[in-house]
Amino acid sequence: MAEFTINKGINKPVEFKGLKSQYLFIFAGGLLGIIILFMVMYMSGVPQTACFGFTLITAPLLIWQTFSLNRKYGSHGLMKLQSVKRYPRRLINRRRVQKLLSRARLQQSH
Repeated sequence: MAEFTINKGINKPVEFKGLKSQYLFIFAGGLLGIIILFMVMYMSGVPQTACFGFTLITAPLLIWQTFSLNRKYGSHGLMKLQSVKRYPRRLINRRRVQKLLSRARLQQSH
């Protein structure tokens, strides 16, 4: 009787041809968007050469950009980059310096 390993990829990110997690969705969504734009352009009467030219330029750019982001930021890097942008750059404290220092001295004495 043959033995099969089950749940080989548990707790690992989804990966396809080297693209991991959110980059896979960016890649698929981008290609879908390019196909839809091609169809809209073709149906609206734009010449075929312009439609094919648009597709042949944007598809490789999308592929190159997605793989470079995947290489640069890794599997969770884009989410970390977005979360850093949400943090405030500086905190503003509008209390007087003397009051802040007196509170710090009181907390140290306890």
